[in-house]
Amino acid sequence: MQRAIDRRQFFLRSAALAGAAGLGSTALWAAEPPMRALEAAPGCWYVQGLSELGSRDNQNFISNAGFIVTSESVVVIDALGSPRLAERLLAEIARVTPRKVSHVVLTHYHADHIYGLQVFEKAGAQIIAHQGAREYLHSDTARLRLQASRDELAPWIDEQTRLVPATRWIKAREELTVGDTRLVLQPVGAAHTPEDLVVHVPKARLLYAGDLVFRSRIPFVGQADSRNWIVSLERLLEFDARVIVPGHGPVSTEARQDIQLTRDYLIHLRQAMGEAARDMTPFDEAYEAADWSRFEHLPLFNAANRMNAYNTYLLMEHESP
Repeated sequence: MQRAIDRRQFFLRSAALAGAAGLGSTALWAAEPPMRALEAAPGCWYVQGLSELGSRDNQNFISNAGFIVTSESVVVIDALGSPRLAERLLAEIARVTPRKVSHVVLTHYHADHIYGLQVFEKAGAQIIAHQGAREYLHSDTARLRLQASRDELAPWIDEQTRLVPATRWIKAREELTVGDTRLVLQPVGAAHTPEDLVVHVPKARLLYAGDLVFRSRIPFVGQADSRNWIVSLERLLEFDARVIVPGHGPVSTEARQDIQLTRDYLIHLRQAMGEAARDMTPFDEAYEAADWSRFEHLPLFNAANRMNAYNTYLLMEHESP
């Protein structure tokens, strides 16, 4: 059987042919979701994903990534949700500085933060992550998620897209000094995932918080340990950061207020679903009876809230004595 054509390469070749035919790049790339590096604090940058579900149209650009320009090289925080997005992030970095990327630090191993990793690996960057991700990386869950993404997010995720392990796994707080910049890599999980870590830039008083903090949208709870997540949010305040770059949504300069929204949502989920689990109230009945009015205006409420509530209901059943 003739080998299937790499779909992403087909799109790239199509764009080249369109240019040769005088059509420019509008035939393909005009619909790309906008990406622009923004400076959150001196030397600390980020790109902001869309408040949407991952799709072919948005290239899975639904999460944030950051980068720190040091006197020596660039440290990237998270790798975005497709190889194409990682290529575009590299282009944004090149717009800011000629320095190469030396490190990529992962806040956690969810698909929208890691599918661009192979681009940075090819560029020679060292990948650092918490060792709690190893189990997920080799799990059926990760394999099946990638398999589904190849169908749902083609051509941006295809047969050439693969799961990339870290080149260095850490298990406790570490300091990473690159050029003139000291970074603190602080594990704070299990919370959103078992391997959550945050990156603090002390001289800028800036914190890359990963998916512990969501802004302007409903958090994705999934299989999270929401009790520890709430505790971890309190730990973030100990950094006394003036600026927080969340995993999703715009940058925050009001740390306590923005952490509070995520915290309040998790507490509300646990209270509503915990009471139902203790009383053995059926989930559908409990969900309809709960008051969601404080959160229902947020983007992706309709897409994520019921799933979040159901997963929390199951968690609270497990936690109940």
